[in-house]
Amino acid sequence: MNRRNFIASAGLGLIAAASPISISALGEPTRPTAKSGCLNLSFFPYELKLRHAFNLARYSRTTTPDVQVQLEYDGVIGYGEASMPPYLGESVESVTKFLSSLDLQQFTDPFRIDDILTYVDNVAPNNRAAKASIDIALHDLLGKLMGQPWYKIWGYNPDKTPNTSFTIGIDTEEVVRQKVEEARPYKVIKVKMGLDKDQETINIINEMMPDVPLCVDVNQGWTSKEHALEMCHWLKDRNCIFVEQPFDKEMIDETAWLRERSPLPIIADEAFQRLPDILRFQGVYDGINIKLMKSTGLYEAHKMVTLAKSLGMKVMIGCMTETSCAVTAAANLSPVVDFADLDGNLLIANDRFDGMTVENGKITLHDIPGLGITPIPGK
Repeated sequence: MNRRNFIASAGLGLIAAASPISISALGEPTRPTAKSGCLNLSFFPYELKLRHAFNLARYSRTTTPDVQVQLEYDGVIGYGEASMPPYLGESVESVTKFLSSLDLQQFTDPFRIDDILTYVDNVAPNNRAAKASIDIALHDLLGKLMGQPWYKIWGYNPDKTPNTSFTIGIDTEEVVRQKVEEARPYKVIKVKMGLDKDQETINIINEMMPDVPLCVDVNQGWTSKEHALEMCHWLKDRNCIFVEQPFDKEMIDETAWLRERSPLPIIADEAFQRLPDILRFQGVYDGINIKLMKSTGLYEAHKMVTLAKSLGMKVMIGCMTETSCAVTAAANLSPVVDFADLDGNLLIANDRFDGMTVENGKITLHDIPGLGITPIPGK
């Protein structure tokens, strides 16, 4: 059996282990033969269950498809994941197909991170979340081999981590009030906007948490630049600190027009994907929201932080709905960013890891080698 079939069979076996279908019902799973002295890859789909429906300007969902990844080298395991919200254009099928195409056993030195990730990036275009899953697992593996967490390897001060925002989606007044109660331990609230309930939602939060700063994520929901400017002035008077992705990502001229006039910084999210986009959007947005599932992982995200800050742009580190694996990976960059939105693990009900924690609203990194995560037994 060739290596692609080995991996596909391993994925099927791990699906059985993580689902109500018993392994015996599918037959004994075949796993790829691990070789000493090289990288061994395995993976399986894992559906993330959201605590509340995630309502955005353009769609609503209660689950997020995800693929969990392991990279093993001489008995040491690094963990990664690919989370796939709809707008990324990836699926469990596309991610598993991409991962099955990789031949990582050709690499006998896991520290050749540039060679490994350049190979992964060049196997096929796009597939950013799939590529991020390998990058995240490789960073976890290397940190464990070095015996250090990545924020220490980069030389970052964990005391400088920012407060993370807590996201409140578009919903009924009753549910919004319930979510605000859940958000009371947090120092920044992120509000999803882009529908006709925008002002109503903001007014509820201002009423219940009058002293807490807000940031708003429109998720490309506004269509009129005049309305957007009016909303930015309205939000400025209601404790808002920035507006994220107000227009469709293709509305570049409208975004630049708004940025010139807005009293609030304009942050790119859906419009911004990878490193070259920073130069393309300088002067269009005030800052960028880096997410590992868009950037292909930590290796490129680290470069993004350096370039954006050198150009005077604001930097936000964000996430999708993810387990504590990917969220904690991103948190290692948080000591050097301006804003953080790392609550994706808090929005799901079936996390598989213990990782970074939020204490009194602040991101807290722990002295655990690798990403800083520990698998939860039985998950």
